[in-house]
Amino acid sequence: MAIDKSKVAIGFIVAGVLPVFFGTVLTFVGPIIIDDQVVKNTVIDPKNEMSYTMWKDVPVPFYMSVYFFNVLNPKEILDGEKPMVEQKGPYVYRKHIQKDNITFHANGTVSYREYRTYFFEPSMSSGNESDVVTIPNMLVLGAAIMMENMPFPVRLMMSATFKTFKEGPFLTKPVGELMWGYDSGLVDFLNKYLPGMLPTSGKFGLFAEFNNSNTGLFTIHTGKDDIRKVHKVDSWNGLTELNYWRTPQCNMINGTAGQMWPPFMTRESTLPFYSPDACRSMELVYQRDGQMKGIPLYRYVAPKTLFANGTDYAPNEGFCPCRQSGLLNVSSCRHNSPVFISHPHFFNADPVLLDYVLGLNPTEDEHGLFIDIHPLTGVPLNVSIRLQLNLYMKRVSGITETGKISEVVMPMIWFEESGYIDGPILTTFHTNLVILPSVMEYMQYGFITLGLVTIVIAALVHHKVKRSHTNLTMTSTGVDNPARSKCEGGTPSDGNPSTSTGEKDPLLEDDTD
Repeated sequence: MAIDKSKVAIGFIVAGVLPVFFGTVLTFVGPIIIDDQVVKNTVIDPKNEMSYTMWKDVPVPFYMSVYFFNVLNPKEILDGEKPMVEQKGPYVYRKHIQKDNITFHANGTVSYREYRTYFFEPSMSSGNESDVVTIPNMLVLGAAIMMENMPFPVRLMMSATFKTFKEGPFLTKPVGELMWGYDSGLVDFLNKYLPGMLPTSGKFGLFAEFNNSNTGLFTIHTGKDDIRKVHKVDSWNGLTELNYWRTPQCNMINGTAGQMWPPFMTRESTLPFYSPDACRSMELVYQRDGQMKGIPLYRYVAPKTLFANGTDYAPNEGFCPCRQSGLLNVSSCRHNSPVFISHPHFFNADPVLLDYVLGLNPTEDEHGLFIDIHPLTGVPLNVSIRLQLNLYMKRVSGITETGKISEVVMPMIWFEESGYIDGPILTTFHTNLVILPSVMEYMQYGFITLGLVTIVIAALVHHKVKRSHTNLTMTSTGVDNPARSKCEGGTPSDGNPSTSTGEKDPLLEDDTD
């Protein structure tokens, strides 16, 4: 039985249309399917095992690297000379984070407390906690500023108290004690007679209130009702706004808790978050695209206006009283102690701050903060938050411990909190959000290409078969060979083919003769 090649070719054309159609549909439906999966896996829900575990336990290793500004000339500073410092560190601590007291609410929010614990990592540090450094004594120099406007006899009495407890303007102690606390008779005295003046009732240390503590009661949106609100703060410690600052805008609690953000980010998106440690909301801005082990990311950095003063950036007027740009006055939320936050080494700050202290060298690579975000999911891939703690100090009459100290914002320490996704989590993340979407994309274009190739080949075959059939038909009807038609179909009426040329047949002539 002969195969009708024409019908087979038409069948292949129809068969080619199907993958083209399927691939075209997949081109439009594929992104919708991916977005739907992102939404389902981004909502804070215990049913979403991977994303919920990342949110609850933060399995990504986080580290806090601390650098001390060791004072080299404490005696000269008391005589009015410029402070000279050298950076010592890093002293690295592994940070363990875990959320507890998790309570889901009917209005699409969830409340929790996040507990943090720090563990020293000698192998990652360039020194040990037993290293001795010299820094300004916050108890003395900070209290001097706080008492500057008190009556002179009160200041004299406070100075006598410092001498009684042998507290000088500078501390020379091991790193571990400066970090997590040391015994101080002055601290015990102040807590007894001036309760509430100090942030701690036990040992006094720069990070004493951080270890084994929580960041307050956060209530955030789960994204169940609106994925655009997922991770955004609804309230903190029951507050929807702060009362530390002078304007409603500065007191706003904006953005997330600083660990994850809503999905589907664009380059125009910003990265707002509330930081209890900085006592305010902050906002990072897009800088550039990038990749981390094949995963696309957006890098967000701090704008120069983040710590600008009210003169250089009017919206920051509410954070004043201000000093030079680049300094955030956090005294209002730090028991009125003259403490300022800045970028390390006064990066992005008024250059005049560098003139007051010797030994600083700011660079963006070492001292700028950034967060790398996977824009589709809002998950941070790489984080480096760098901040510096500074003490405003100067000579205060009546308190002899201040000597002739020139007015200066003195850097004490700077620290970096960093972490990045790695290991099995990165592998799972890469598989689900990079490989599978890529496979789907290749499939859709593969279907379209396969279909078009099939259609083209089938069309060519069909055209060839049709042409051959046409030629055969013309041959059978004599249309396609004019020479043959002339010989076979153009004879004269008497049926003698030789007469058609006007020539005589020799055989006939012989018969006549």
